[in-house]
Amino acid sequence: MQREQLSSRLGFLMLSAGCAIGVGNVWKFPWLTGQNGGGIFVLVYLCFLILLGLPVMTMEFSVGRAAQKSPVCMYQQIEPAGSKWHWHGYAALVGNVVLMMFYSVVSGWMLYYLVSSASGALASLDAKEVGGFFGAMLSSAPTVTFYTVITVIGAFIILSFPLRTGLETVSKWMMGLLFVLMVFLAVHSLFLDGAREGLTFYLLPDFSKFTSATVVAAMNQAFFSLSIGIGSMAIFASYINKDQSLVKESASVIALDTVVAVLAGLIIFPACFTYDVKPTAGPSLIFEALPTIFHEMAFGRVWGSFFFLFMTFATFSTVLAVCEAILSCVRDLTNWSRPKASLICCVTVAVLSLPCALGFNVLSDFHPLGPGTVVLDLEDFIVSNILLPLGSLCFVLFCTHKSGWGWSNYMKEVNSGKGLKMPNFMRFYCTWILPLIILSVFVLGMIPFFK
Repeated sequence: MQREQLSSRLGFLMLSAGCAIGVGNVWKFPWLTGQNGGGIFVLVYLCFLILLGLPVMTMEFSVGRAAQKSPVCMYQQIEPAGSKWHWHGYAALVGNVVLMMFYSVVSGWMLYYLVSSASGALASLDAKEVGGFFGAMLSSAPTVTFYTVITVIGAFIILSFPLRTGLETVSKWMMGLLFVLMVFLAVHSLFLDGAREGLTFYLLPDFSKFTSATVVAAMNQAFFSLSIGIGSMAIFASYINKDQSLVKESASVIALDTVVAVLAGLIIFPACFTYDVKPTAGPSLIFEALPTIFHEMAFGRVWGSFFFLFMTFATFSTVLAVCEAILSCVRDLTNWSRPKASLICCVTVAVLSLPCALGFNVLSDFHPLGPGTVVLDLEDFIVSNILLPLGSLCFVLFCTHKSGWGWSNYMKEVNSGKGLKMPNFMRFYCTWILPLIILSVFVLGMIPFFK
């Protein structure tokens, strides 16, 4: 089966950025910033993006581009004969499937809030009613299931078309509109009465608020926001040529990812300080605090609709990217056509998403990780705390040690093409220090499980 190719570098960047950009940027980053000291958290987060995210992303891109295969088959193309590195390929496929088992549900939430905001259902609620709206949605099995299934069907309809006319074209337009919407909303927020206080909190580091918790939170967020470790990024690198260096491409993707996260903060924090909403509200910031803000705001229905439209774009871009990773793996294993593989994968992902969709209502008595937890928490834990860090560690070891692909092969691939190069003096850091950082992320992520 001939490997499909993306038509342009822009398509590759939009697809890769779309995979990275999601709830981690537009939902988790703002409330983590609010709970961890504002500007000081942002500063530490940016440092970890460079120290941790950049080198790991170059390695995942390098393996994907060199192999020209999906994660489930890419190791077989370049691993030493008789080695077992390809086992990670199967783990990557499992990781992408588990990710979609709950991420499709979260994307469905955003779609539901978009519909509710555009129809005026949210605008008619007072502050107390807005707080109960999210819970009411979760308790309704038909509602959550419907929007989850619609999200999955929509994704695989797009993916059933050829790569260039389906996924690449849609991603270019959707990501372009995402950036336009975010700039539009950010500019609007800058003219709110509380903009000065919000920007001071958000962008000016207060070193008195620097704690060990700030470091841990920033390190974890930098790592998980880029979706590295389960082969989703490797997929898109397998669709490109060697015209551009992968350091340059990785830096571009991280820059786009960071811009979206920063813009999300520019939208949210001035509004929080204008309408007296605590920026430390935590995970409820998006679903409870912001709808309250839009209720108080002039033309709040319009601004709320725009906001949840960009939230829908952000999450759906990740759904498309990860579903493409699943689809590519299945096609490499079966040689099925895109339409056939899309149909089968669509049904499979939709069915596997049901436990998470029903976890807040029908299955609400099931607490897999202790009291108060639901199916989503278990699936998120498996991906975020186990598969992502261990998968990233696998990429690092494969690219730096002789038992794997090795440093010389990695350097040849990562530096092929025009643009920024990976300097050879990074070898010691990537070989010994970077694995320790990733292991620390893994250990820190596992500690709550054993408490």
